[in-house]
Amino acid sequence: MAEFTRQRDKRQEDNGLGSVLDLLLANARLVLGVSGAAVLAIATLVVKRLIDRATSPRDEGDPKAEQKSLEESWQDLALIKATPKPLKKQRREDLSAPLLSPARPSAPGEARPPEVCSAPPETPRVESNPPRCLTLQEKLLAHYGRRLSVLETQASLTPRLARSICAQLQTFLRSKCPELPFGSLFLSGPLLDGLEALAADHIHLMLPVVLDATLWSLIPGEDTVVRNPQYWMIKRTDLEYFPRGCSPWDRFMVGQYLSSNALNETLHKLLVASINWPAIGSLLGSVIHPVVASQELKLEVKHDQVELSITLFPVVEMEDKVLLAAPPEGLVENLWLESFYRAEVSKVKELDAGDSGARQHCLRILNGVCKSHPALHKLSGGPLTHVVLHLSATSSDWAEESLADRFQQVLEELVGYLEKGVLPSYFNHKINLFCELLEEEIDEMGFTLYRAISEPELLLKEK
Repeated sequence: MAEFTRQRDKRQEDNGLGSVLDLLLANARLVLGVSGAAVLAIATLVVKRLIDRATSPRDEGDPKAEQKSLEESWQDLALIKATPKPLKKQRREDLSAPLLSPARPSAPGEARPPEVCSAPPETPRVESNPPRCLTLQEKLLAHYGRRLSVLETQASLTPRLARSICAQLQTFLRSKCPELPFGSLFLSGPLLDGLEALAADHIHLMLPVVLDATLWSLIPGEDTVVRNPQYWMIKRTDLEYFPRGCSPWDRFMVGQYLSSNALNETLHKLLVASINWPAIGSLLGSVIHPVVASQELKLEVKHDQVELSITLFPVVEMEDKVLLAAPPEGLVENLWLESFYRAEVSKVKELDAGDSGARQHCLRILNGVCKSHPALHKLSGGPLTHVVLHLSATSSDWAEESLADRFQQVLEELVGYLEKGVLPSYFNHKINLFCELLEEEIDEMGFTLYRAISEPELLLKEK
């Protein structure tokens, strides 16, 4: 009964307090305006909650009640912080008063009224235009432009330096090995032929091996021990009529075949031990040293303005084939790798000349992107060129305005080839250009390019 009486008295007090608050809020709306009344109402509600919480009996030792009280306190605080502040209005009399009173000369002895410096009118805010989102086409051209600006400082020096080294090496071979009919050394590579040209840090040096076609013949790759159509063997013929020694290249034979490994080992010894590279380097204003541990015939060149890597490739041209002394890793040592590089460059330039296309431009960007990406560097060069050539057979629009579309389409084509694990050569469909990639490498490339299809900008970020 006592409890009921206490609650009834409390309700009466609440009703009285509520009437007072209603009257106060009604008048506040007239005086303070709607926003001011809202602030006062919320503050009054908070005060009322605090009074109720202070006058109501507390359940000592009840953790749930204490937790509820704490939550209500946080709600009240959040309610106060979330209340919008009323805008400060300028008084009507301020708006009607002139900003500057006309100046009049004051009479002698007359006290000059104090000057009131009124604030200058507030300059209307002009919203700045949001930054324009670049299209993929614009991003590709900007990316290529940044890389090209770096290239231009090196593009003229690199070939000139490589040609000087080439001339020195040619003179040495003719004096050291006059019995071997090497052809004239020449430079090759994307920097010179315009298919990559986003890095001036590597170049190829081709050393022709001149063979007598009556003493040597080619064995197709399918008939070799590795059953790979991209690798060929060069066989010595008619030994019964032309015994060993008739050809100056017989000294590099293993069995009846010209060994690419044997020729590379001999040239490696010459590069490392016989040539005075310090003297040649000082003559050319650079430091040159051969890479001893590499299986390739490689020179590292350091100049004040450029660091250059030169790879020497013995090359045989027979029966319309271009074969490099670049055997696969392993125990097989007589194989020669068929190179399609010359045909790739010729075909791409021929297609671009026919329709004023941007295939070379697209390849420069693709090669630069893949070369700088740790998961895609093995795709640069030949594989990308063959994808572009395959795509050219189905997509005829290679104008500069379609660069972004073709770039993204090449990525989609690459993902499709990686899913199959097969990229057929454009010039010989029996050759799989992915045959030497590991399964883990294919998976990583496929995942990277699959993400880039929906967001190609991922590949354009500087590494």
